[in-house]
Amino acid sequence: MIYLDNSATTKPYSAVLETYTKVASRYFANPSSLHAFGQKVRELHEEARKQIAQLLKVRSDELIFTSGGTESNNLALKGIAYRYKNRGKHLITTQIEHPSIKEVMRELEKDGFTVTYLPVDENGVVRVHDFEQALRKDTILVSMMHVNNEVGSVQPVQEIGHRLRAHQAFFHVDNIQGMGMCELEMNSIDLLSISGHKLHGLRGTGLLYKKKGVELHPEILGGGQEGGIRSGTENTAGAVALAKALRLTFAEKTNKLKQVLAIRDYLLQELEQMKGIRIHSQKASIAPHILCLSASGHRGEVLVHALEQKEIFVSTTSACSSKAKLASSTLKAMGVSDEEATGAIRISLSYENTLSEAEQFIGALQEVIEKINEVVK
Repeated sequence: MIYLDNSATTKPYSAVLETYTKVASRYFANPSSLHAFGQKVRELHEEARKQIAQLLKVRSDELIFTSGGTESNNLALKGIAYRYKNRGKHLITTQIEHPSIKEVMRELEKDGFTVTYLPVDENGVVRVHDFEQALRKDTILVSMMHVNNEVGSVQPVQEIGHRLRAHQAFFHVDNIQGMGMCELEMNSIDLLSISGHKLHGLRGTGLLYKKKGVELHPEILGGGQEGGIRSGTENTAGAVALAKALRLTFAEKTNKLKQVLAIRDYLLQELEQMKGIRIHSQKASIAPHILCLSASGHRGEVLVHALEQKEIFVSTTSACSSKAKLASSTLKAMGVSDEEATGAIRISLSYENTLSEAEQFIGALQEVIEKINEVVK
């Protein structure tokens, strides 16, 4: 099996599964319990928080454990909007965000907020000038992904964060696809979302970084866990597993980032030579691990299922939207035609992929396209 759908989810590291099983089976007490067993679990929970804080170079009390990227994004957007609505009700995001941002923005619009959706250029990158034009006195939040999940375009979050320093607006970065692959300075970021299962961790684990001094309206009320922001009995085994996954991913980045870049560059080189292939991910503006392409005259799901027969797994752009079989909203925002946007597929790498797998994929894709072309004739 060749798995090239890592932006949808990654295979958990064996060490992460072992860590989770050990903690879940041995340290199962409620960390809010007063007895010694519960307090031992509390210590493990806070140690996981401390380890992640050291990796991210932030304070441990700036981290909130969540159930994943979607919850982190929801908590960041709604938390800021409802806490600071008296300052203003204008929000800024982009046209290429994940549904967990877009759908929240649409809900906030129904609740009286105004949202500006920034366009992108033909490479899927926001223009800083457009952002500056959209910024208003009543803007209270700017939310933007670091790496686009469909085409891999890297957004100018550092520059935008720097320009927001003199403004009242808070800056949220969805770093679910970029964490562990792309560098990102935290200095100008107020909130940042992370998902465990994109980092060879476990589903149901995630994190929201919230800079010291930033306040949030809580979305889940109850026992006051996670600093009163996210109530509910803590998933300590999940938190420890997330810390493990993040540490291992950072180590892999140090050792294997050049390998991933070499695989991506090989794929780009080979795909550029294939007749009828249009590549939507431009090398100068993309992350190391995501490529998006269309094969002229072919639907994306047809290619996905044909490759599946050869035990090669890719996806049609975003996994969260693929079942709808709609044209990619990201590609349409980039000016790509409906036909090509509907026919797009995404290749997404991890540190576990090899050049040999990439070579097999290229061979299989050529065979699949040739076979489909023969049937059409």
